[in-house]
This record gives sequence, structure tokens and C-alpha cells, in this order.
Amino acid sequence: MMSENRPNEKQYWFDQPKNVKLILRGLYVTCAGLFLADFFYHRHVDEPMEKIFGFYGIYGFVSCVILVLAAKEMRKLLIRKDDYYDSAEDGMPGGNAGGNPGGSKSGGDAP
Repeated sequence: MMSENRPNEKQYWFDQPKNVKLILRGLYVTCAGLFLADFFYHRHVDEPMEKIFGFYGIYGFVSCVILVLAAKEMRKLLIRKDDYYDSAEDGMPGGNAGGNPGGSKSGGDAP
């Protein structure tokens, strides 16, 4: 474990893999239980598709997958270069190209 290298470092509950596995198993059991609970109650549906067993769970899962895939595609449109904030061509007044905190290119303390 990492704590062997740093004995003074505080250990948190999620630092132990067995606790992470416990949480994931609990999540899986809860999801399966809610999915199977669909057998035991009567729903008053408005649309015929809502009568399908597990419709809301399937709908939520598919919606989440579509959201992730859409975000991956949006990243291609919105991504900036690694040196976006370091370049002088960014159109910002002063440019901060010389690395001066004030943004002045002269390098001096001119007013």
C-alpha cells in the first residue's frame, strides 16, 4: 500500500480496495433490486412503451450512455491546444507572452 511509503499520511475509508468493492457490490445489488421491483407494483402508464419490464432502468441507462458519447464528440469541437493560455496570439490585451505577471512585454516597471 502507499501508506507503507508515507507512514504519517492519513488513511481514508476509500483507500482500501475492499471498501471500494463493498460499495460497488452494494450499488449492484441496489440496482438489481430496483430493476426486479418492477414485477411487484402496478404502474399507471400513459405510453405503451412504459409497460415494458424494466423500462425506466433501461431508459436511464441508455440516456446516460448517449450523454457520455455526446460529450466525447463535443470534446472534439471544444478542445483547446495544450499551450492555449501560454500563446501570445490568443487575442488578449497585453498577451503575457514574456511570462511577466502584469502582462507587460517591456519587462520593466514602466507605468
